[in-house]
Amino acid sequence: MNNIYYNPGCALLLYKEHLAMKVFDYLKTVYPNIQLHTICCHHEPQVSKGSLIINTCAGCDRRFTNLYEDVETISLWEILAQDNQFNFPDYNGFTLSIHDACPIRKKPQVHQAIRALLSKMNIKVIENEFSGTHSICCGDNLYPHVPVAKVHAHMKKRASSMPCEDVCVYCVSCVKSMYIGGKTPRYMIDLLFNETTDVQEYDTIKWHDMVNEFIEKH
Repeated sequence: MNNIYYNPGCALLLYKEHLAMKVFDYLKTVYPNIQLHTICCHHEPQVSKGSLIINTCAGCDRRFTNLYEDVETISLWEILAQDNQFNFPDYNGFTLSIHDACPIRKKPQVHQAIRALLSKMNIKVIENEFSGTHSICCGDNLYPHVPVAKVHAHMKKRASSMPCEDVCVYCVSCVKSMYIGGKTPRYMIDLLFNETTDVQEYDTIKWHDMVNEFIEKH
């Protein structure tokens, strides 16, 4: 392994940059020589052959893996799930459902890691019918291919399939989708650092404009 990088992803940097830096600080305790990588996955990553990129974004994982040769990826969730030294908060049996991000639908190791982390935080999971390798898109990926009204209709349908009011997500866009769908999203990074999930800008058009502008700059 030549180099190890942490790429927080554009959405997390837009959402709560301080949490991205907290993750980076944690990873430095595991990989002392790790480097911060903020080149968006829509652009050539500019890393040496055989580099490992640790990510928090399911979309980044898919693009880095599929679009660029000689780059390996692993999710933060898989690393944390094997760490017994991290200071996991205790949620005292809090109950929620999980929406598994569609870009990593074919990665059961990530689904297992998410559930392991929730267990470490003393959170009980009530599964929905379409989870893990059978997960259904939250609706966000439909934009801008179909009218916004149809995007929101899909978001509401997906959210309604969740047995619990609170839904764990590990994608910032899924935060917006679950909120629009009428559920209370709990973003995994927030859960890990005992912060409240802040929906922030959830207008679908404005949110995508913000992300696209950020992508162009990174």
